[in-house]
Amino acid sequence: MFTTFQTASQGLAVQREKISAASRNIANAGTSAPAGSNNIYRPQSVNSIGPDRQNFKKVLLDSVSTLKTTKPNHVGSSTLSGSGSGPHGPRGLGPEIEISESDNFRYEYDPNHPDADENGMVRYPDIDLIREMTQMVSANRLYEANLSSIEAEKEMIRRSLDI
Repeated sequence: MFTTFQTASQGLAVQREKISAASRNIANAGTSAPAGSNNIYRPQSVNSIGPDRQNFKKVLLDSVSTLKTTKPNHVGSSTLSGSGSGPHGPRGLGPEIEISESDNFRYEYDPNHPDADENGMVRYPDIDLIREMTQMVSANRLYEANLSSIEAEKEMIRRSLDI
């Protein structure tokens, strides 16, 4: 019953992290570091990894095996095996988050900058502000979609209790 909430909350977490990464990238687009220093901001990206087929199969088999049977010829828990559910139902079907940093930098000529090297070049993180804003808007829309699915599930539960 609560798998919709669990899956949507995992989706919310992914989109929240994407918004945070885009915000950090935008905030640090103009930061530099002294020449030869490793303390420069590295652009971050968030990758979401869907569930693997084996995990999905385990959760599906486990949910089918917990169904009550009314006839002996129905599929019972003795013929199916699987694990992966928690106290409130199946878990682990939502995406997982992986944050990666890139070592892409852009160089600008500014010999008067305090972080310029001996050639007058200043190293900045290579961040495309238009791409970051687009990702932020997209993540915001997907976040709202996950919230809508939670609200729809809550409304279905509320209406089923009225019956």
